[in-house]
Amino acid sequence: MKKIIYISILVICVISFSSCNNKDEISPSIFDTSSNLNPNSAGYSFDLWLYTNYTKTYNLDFRYKLEDVTTNMDYNLVPVSFAKAQQIAKLVKYLWFDAYAAVLDSTFMQANGPKIISLIGSPAYNPNSGSMLLGTAEGGIKITLYNGNGMDVSNIDQLNWYYFRTMHHEFAHILNQKRNYPIEFAAISEGYYNSLNWTSMTATQAASLGFVTAYAGSEEHEDFVETLANYLIKTDAQWNDLLDIASKPGIDATGVDLPDDGVDGKAKILLKLNMVSKYLKDIWKLDIVQLHNEIMKREANINSVLNN
Repeated sequence: MKKIIYISILVICVISFSSCNNKDEISPSIFDTSSNLNPNSAGYSFDLWLYTNYTKTYNLDFRYKLEDVTTNMDYNLVPVSFAKAQQIAKLVKYLWFDAYAAVLDSTFMQANGPKIISLIGSPAYNPNSGSMLLGTAEGGIKITLYNGNGMDVSNIDQLNWYYFRTMHHEFAHILNQKRNYPIEFAAISEGYYNSLNWTSMTATQAASLGFVTAYAGSEEHEDFVETLANYLIKTDAQWNDLLDIASKPGIDATGVDLPDDGVDGKAKILLKLNMVSKYLKDIWKLDIVQLHNEIMKREANINSVLNN
């Protein structure tokens, strides 16, 4: 069976800002926050919910209708279903935006969160690498989430691995674009990054080298955001299992034990997490342990959120 690697790819856009003088009037939102919704439309109730919970609360435009002009035309894509769009919107707000707001306050996400979230129903397949694109962050403004139609709300591990890991990953890229992490982070795994062949690395091999995922081993920027995202979505037991795996030599794709690589993978992962934690605390006044605990607490209550 062909193995498909799930990855997130960062897309960086250059954004220019025009200067203003003291006479310029600055709007509190980049969107028209007046409600111009059609009460006779089929999706009126959901659109009103999005307007209230995203546009007014977090200064964000949540888009679930496929728009050609804002979609990557390099892929064959389909729209997200209306039912899945509703589920995703509720979970994104509850497990991501509201979780950050609970630890800090709503102004943090208003100021630093993406201004556009765009949903795509299908994955974006990369035929050359056999991988699948799950999310992009563009210029600190827009996050696109793929494979919405594949979401299984009854499977929390699937939700975390394919969706919320992607969301935290891409948001970390946005934070890094605003304030970069310490350059010392790159030195932790210097010489072990492999931008070309990371897809052939097994999860256990990656861990033994000090990477929380194989994709983290592709380059330092992905390593930083993958460390952050994986810590947030893993239970304490899952995180400790990862550290245990990282303390041993890995297993290759054929199931054969690899020789000792001489790297203390556990120590490297813990050092990276400490650096990530310090960055969030010093720059953004965000306690990663507190955020992790808040997310875990909310995950136990997602059924009531979906049924609300």
